[in-house]
Amino acid sequence: MAMLTVRNLPDDVHRALRVRAAQHGRSTEAEIREILANAVKPEARLRLGDALAALSRDIGLTNEDFEIFEQLRDTSPAEPPRFE
Repeated sequence: MAMLTVRNLPDDVHRALRVRAAQHGRSTEAEIREILANAVKPEARLRLGDALAALSRDIGLTNEDFEIFEQLRDTSPAEPPRFE
């Protein structure tokens, strides 16, 4: 895991981070990790798995539908490519 050093952090910012961390029951370092993660990876981003699950719910797919897919799936081994 990567490490990051922040130099010349103003004292009032450090104090505010410590207070905020205490309010959330975390260490200052854990609070900073959370702030940075939320800044670069916001929760509102589109996640493919969530989007696919929502789509299947919207069109009414059920577990029984997926069982049919499993029954129809070709389970024979793939043929290797031939270079003749």
